[in-house]
Amino acid sequence: MIITKTRNFELTMDQETLKSSLSGLERKVVVLLNEHKSLKEEVKGLKLENYELKTDLRKRDEQLHHFKNQIKITKIVDHMNPEDEGVSELKRKVDEYIREIDKCIAHLSR
Repeated sequence: MIITKTRNFELTMDQETLKSSLSGLERKVVVLLNEHKSLKEEVKGLKLENYELKTDLRKRDEQLHHFKNQIKITKIVDHMNPEDEGVSELKRKVDEYIREIDKCIAHLSR
């Protein structure tokens, strides 16, 4: 009878230990799931930010390209001889193109 009581006590003790371990494991799983969810949200936000930054960078690259073209055109016009026939007309057209480019750049900057 003493042996049976001892075995029952050991079984009860093992079950309590097992329940305690299982409960601790469940808490850890819940913590990990919450952390995983939080990290997924953070990754989603970072991907969105990355996309927006890449879009801004592309816009700035386009603006830079337009500015470089505008500078090239201005240099060409500045080096023309004003006595040449049609130069004033060409300068007027180039100035018109430059104003149009400026409008496009302003529109892209919005």
